[in-house]
Amino acid sequence: MIGAVIRWSVRNLLLVLLATTTCVGTGLLAVGRLSLDAIPDLSDTQVIVYTEMPGQAPQVVEDQVTYPLTTALLAVPRSRVVRGFSFFGVSFVYVVFDDGTDIYWARSRVLEYLSSGSAKLPPTVKPALGPDATGVGWVYQYVVVGANRTLAELRSLQDWYIRFGLAKAQGVAEVASVGGFVRQYNVVVDPAKLRSYGVPLGRVVEAIRASNRETGGRVVELAEAEFMVRGRGYLTGAADLEQIVLKADGSAPVLLRDVAHIEIGPDERRGVTELNGEGEAVGGIALQRFGQNALDVIDNVKAKLGDIARGLPEGVRIETVYDRSELIHRAIATLKSTLIEESLVVAAVCMVFLLHVRSALVAIVSLPVGVLVAFIAMQVLGIGSNIMSLGGIAIAIGAMVDAAIVMIENAHKHLERLAPGRPRAEAIVAAAVEVGPALFFSLLVITVSFLPIFALEDQEGRLFKPLAWTKSLAMAASALLSITLVPALMMLFVRGRLLPERSNPVNRVLMWLYRPVIRLVLRARLLTVALAVAVLAATAWPALRLGAEFMPSLDEGTLFYMPVTLPGLSVTKAAELVQTQDKIIKAFPEVASVFGKAGALRPRPIRRHWRCSRR
Repeated sequence: MIGAVIRWSVRNLLLVLLATTTCVGTGLLAVGRLSLDAIPDLSDTQVIVYTEMPGQAPQVVEDQVTYPLTTALLAVPRSRVVRGFSFFGVSFVYVVFDDGTDIYWARSRVLEYLSSGSAKLPPTVKPALGPDATGVGWVYQYVVVGANRTLAELRSLQDWYIRFGLAKAQGVAEVASVGGFVRQYNVVVDPAKLRSYGVPLGRVVEAIRASNRETGGRVVELAEAEFMVRGRGYLTGAADLEQIVLKADGSAPVLLRDVAHIEIGPDERRGVTELNGEGEAVGGIALQRFGQNALDVIDNVKAKLGDIARGLPEGVRIETVYDRSELIHRAIATLKSTLIEESLVVAAVCMVFLLHVRSALVAIVSLPVGVLVAFIAMQVLGIGSNIMSLGGIAIAIGAMVDAAIVMIENAHKHLERLAPGRPRAEAIVAAAVEVGPALFFSLLVITVSFLPIFALEDQEGRLFKPLAWTKSLAMAASALLSITLVPALMMLFVRGRLLPERSNPVNRVLMWLYRPVIRLVLRARLLTVALAVAVLAATAWPALRLGAEFMPSLDEGTLFYMPVTLPGLSVTKAAELVQTQDKIIKAFPEVASVFGKAGALRPRPIRRHWRCSRR
């Protein structure tokens, strides 16, 4: 069977070369379309249910929101874990699904079960789903800086202009705002005046809610035209709030301004952000949508920010504090240079040992073709390009050319012994058929050597499966090319004057060194085996003292520092601690910028601080 394939490939050189050209073109197209990231996405498929219950204690939130939602979501199909967390005024429920579950299928199932679970909640409580992002979707972060602008003004620009513009960027799941002050109308009620006028506090809340609405009407015909009648009642400012009627029993109505003071002030803050130890800042975080190309998302965000910057007020600018594309480019560049170096080393070895440039071209040409075929399979299987998947190709490169080198060496031997007048093609085909089946199946054995890795689950599987896939795909492509492309290239390149093996000075030196060693170990067989076992046993001591890390260390250029304080820390004290630590970190000359944050994107206890330092 294998011999027949080799003979067919030699007889149909044009078809084999056309197929190879097609694979090269398709592979180059696949390389341009592969999703790029620094590391594989290790996060679980999960859906977050976020519910606000303002002003309520954690125990109340747990009893009235978290527990009903958690019990309702336990029956969601393919869910593995349901976790509920209750904080002051807010509830989080995390539904973790089995590996391989489609994120949007999971979100639709959670929405179905929320419809029944929401019936058990208080009427004013409305749960909502979190963004369709992953745990590694934090790809870009920026700050909004403006001279002579207050934090409230910068936060308004972020919330009502920049955030909406970035949300339109392709691949962005959510743009979260951090830092600054969210402006709102504050009604400061005087209890003494309420008591003197006989107005309960509930009446104030009810009157404000009832006054901020519009009423629809009918159509009135006048002078051959129709006019739509409506009651306009939306509040447009503090002056409108002051005119709200609370009580109209006597001759003069009691207005809201009679019992309260209305002002524009900040909303309650559960987090602060700080830049370079210079003071509080306003920023935004772009979250990548599930399954998107991180590099494309970052490029889209940068393009949108360029468009948005042209419409910002004078003196306001946007500065980057975290950009994962720098890490992605460095990681890909490192692996790219490694692949090029390995390819050059393989080419040099082929030429040194064969001393025939055209014969070496057989192995040199088949190597990138095999890599491109592996990229085609990666595109079909949806495997992204990262340090693990490209690392699998780097591991496979050394073994991918073994079949080509052995087949070329055997062809050289046959050509050396070829009788005068016999056709060269006959010797090349005989050499390929002789070793082709053994080489093909040996490469297949190497291909299946990583099969146990596919049995890994959860984070271990998500980390190492891309490496196993690409290594196996590259070796399978090499096995296929060894019986199709390599014999065809041998017919084209293995020609001209071929030096015998003994005429190669490198081979002569190596054989001179190898022969006495092989004679010695064959005479002392038991001693050789005993020494090998002793060396193997000796490796146990250093192996037990080696360190263990789940993830390889990455020189990202960005350091993540997260101290934890005791619960109950105030916002003011948290801002002071963050600014002090940022100022110390920024004092190091290697640090370009420091962005610190205390609290969370949504209301949660202020006990964790983190800062992002760029070098």
